[in-house]
Amino acid sequence: MKELYSQSEAARALGAKAKAVLVFPDIRKGAFIVGAQYGYGALRRGPHTAAYYRTSAASYGFQGGVKKFAYALFFMTDSAVDHLNQSGGWAIGTGPSVVVVDQGMARSLTTTSLRSDVYAFIFGQSGLMGGIGIEGSKITKITPGS
Repeated sequence: MKELYSQSEAARALGAKAKAVLVFPDIRKGAFIVGAQYGYGALRRGPHTAAYYRTSAASYGFQGGVKKFAYALFFMTDSAVDHLNQSGGWAIGTGPSVVVVDQGMARSLTTTSLRSDVYAFIFGQSGLMGGIGIEGSKITKITPGS
């Protein structure tokens, strides 16, 4: 989160207002026609970790390469956090509305204009692959060590 907050004033402002933030600091994606991505993260409520999650996705199409990135989901409503906790596995694109914040949107985003349940920031990208997305990613609660 330190990296994201140092790069984005909008993310820092959202973090101050969010009910919870789900952070995936190390997502790996690899593809050659068929692709897969996975990673592990933590749900933060204020300074405390409330739970741990895994994210995974598969894709098919004209693609190739390897990429590493991170993303953070800012849950702005209690109902969005409840959906995450009670869904038994949340597929992004279903349930609460998610807005992916790019650099252009981040410059104009204010905490008084918030309308969505969840805001997503993708950051820390490295590697070589065209395109990054979180649509269709499945997020599942896990118990570390079991």
